[in-house]
Amino acid sequence: MKMRKYTMTGETAVATDGTVVSRIKALIDFGNVKVGDLGGFIGTEDNLTHSGNAWVSGKAKVYGGARVSDNARVSGNGALFGSARVFGNAEVCGRARVFGAAEVFGNARVFSDAQVSNDSQVFGNAEVSGSARVFGNAEVSGSAQVFGNARVSGRAQVSGMSQISGTAQVIGDALVFGNAQVCGNVLVTEHALVHDNALVSGNAVVSGHALVHGNAQVSGNAQVAGNAQVCGTAVVSGNEHVYGNTRLSGQEQVYDTQESGGVF
Repeated sequence: MKMRKYTMTGETAVATDGTVVSRIKALIDFGNVKVGDLGGFIGTEDNLTHSGNAWVSGKAKVYGGARVSDNARVSGNGALFGSARVFGNAEVCGRARVFGAAEVFGNARVFSDAQVSNDSQVFGNAEVSGSARVFGNAEVSGSAQVFGNARVSGRAQVSGMSQISGTAQVIGDALVFGNAQVCGNVLVTEHALVHDNALVSGNAVVSGHALVHGNAQVSGNAQVAGNAQVCGTAVVSGNEHVYGNTRLSGQEQVYDTQESGGVF
């Protein structure tokens, strides 16, 4: 017979969709939980495995077809619902919400007011925090951080040590990785790549199959599109547009000057 590590108490609460959830109580010692400790709220025992050190605590609610397993934790005022999964050593806390068919696993953390939804995945040592949103089929992995009011959606992938912040959006099939930083009101979209130590900030847009990498910087209202590449220590700022098959590298700096070729 499988050992049960918790029981559902008579204390109930109501989730935002009207689901009645019950507070849990530990029956044995496991992990940092001691026998008799009160936990958070679940809809049914299918929401929290009896194996491993997985736990729901505080005012957190797990319900619907959602499940917490392995050594994962949902705490604070966190919510997990739909068919979402949190497993491995992952943690959902604060007022964060994970729903739809989203998965948070590995050593990933989703906290503050962040939301992870649809079919998106957050894993590795990644963190999603603030009021950030990860949705669609997006992936955030490695040691990447998405915070502020940033959005990662579509089939976009953010990985490595990269950071997405401010109101930046990484959408479509865009990839951001390495130590890249995307901040401000930036849009990285379509099949664009931003990686290495690149910095994209301000109101800049990187689109098409454009590539920004190395120690390059794109800022202001600049746009990099088409098959253009900005690399090395190149700087593109102001209202400049770099497009077509243009390649800017080395120490080139393009501001508001008028240039021929693929820069205007």
